[in-house]
Amino acid sequence: MINYDDFINERIINIKPSGIRKFFSIAEEMDNVISLGVGEPDFLTPWHIRKTGIETLEYGKTRYTANAGLIELRREIAEHYKNNYHIEYDPSGEVLVTVGGSEGIDMCIRTIIAPGDEVLIVEPSFVCYKPIVEMCGGVAVPLETKNENNFRLTAKELEEAITDKTKLLVLPFPNNPTGAVMRKDDLVAIAKVIKAHNLFVLSDEIYSALTYGDQKHVSIASISGMKERTVVINGFSKTYSMTGWRLGYALGPKPVIEQMTKLHQFAIMSAPTNSQYAAIEALRNGDSDIEKMREDYDMRRRYTVNAFREIGLDCFEPEGAFYIFPCIKSTGLTSDEFCERLIMSKRVAVIPGNAFGECGEGFIRVSYCYSIENIREAVRRIEEFIKELGVDNGN
Repeated sequence: MINYDDFINERIINIKPSGIRKFFSIAEEMDNVISLGVGEPDFLTPWHIRKTGIETLEYGKTRYTANAGLIELRREIAEHYKNNYHIEYDPSGEVLVTVGGSEGIDMCIRTIIAPGDEVLIVEPSFVCYKPIVEMCGGVAVPLETKNENNFRLTAKELEEAITDKTKLLVLPFPNNPTGAVMRKDDLVAIAKVIKAHNLFVLSDEIYSALTYGDQKHVSIASISGMKERTVVINGFSKTYSMTGWRLGYALGPKPVIEQMTKLHQFAIMSAPTNSQYAAIEALRNGDSDIEKMREDYDMRRRYTVNAFREIGLDCFEPEGAFYIFPCIKSTGLTSDEFCERLIMSKRVAVIPGNAFGECGEGFIRVSYCYSIENIREAVRRIEEFIKELGVDNGN
């Protein structure tokens, strides 16, 4: 009998599976489940983008591209960041097209982090950062954000967490799972700390196009002195409802992007060719698609926040992405207990907040990128569930 543990990297064995996929898998095996768990837009990729992808196959545009991606696409990405976020990147050396934003995150962390380096990870946050750091032999240090601060990172919290081993800050805003955003004043304050301690930043901006209200997303790379010490990660999955196309990109200083491209070259070769052509079409002609989807998300956001408040669950108002992060501490259940009992008794799937870091305990993540009918029925079932627990939430 072979003992496979003798062959598998111990770092990989010690990494826990994603808490998001656990509940997704349970939901798949049950009938009549309403899932508000997975962060995937329910819109189809807009037709003009799909049509472009189809045409590239029909015309035989199926060969490898340059490792860094089609130069036409890199130019469009650079133009997009110049026009929308007022940052200029050289498409020939400061832009890398990746297989989804996830690959960009992986390439960035693997390029920067050596064994023993400490990485500050703003939490609650998406599940991939910590495992990637650990696979590099780095030390992932959670940087807790708080409900009372609208889940924004403060300069004081950052300053207190830095040690002489700190090398990288992971800044994921607009945030998954909380929907929190960082405004320009917030970023200016933390940028002073970052520069004073000579840190590098990975800014995950995958939800940058999905902010609500009058103030648009501000990238930390646009703050004075920060472009040269920041890698920005973004992509097409959330913005254009292109999750299955698996296309993202990284923007950053040429010396860093060159090394990320080298890793990408050996691990991937190049991102999918037809996806890249479709992305060019998205950037050139997709602004109206973004606006339509954002308006729909905003309607669902306002409905979902109000609905959860009406059933007695405290919920701060998110200003970005497509999630709410209600507090369930009043039920007396842990996040895992709440989610497991809810799906088993009411067939509603949501994600425990502690899947996104221990500071998420006492919260749940609810995605509103589903139909309003599904959201309404899910809230009705959750209200039944809470009443059956005998919790008095003031209703």
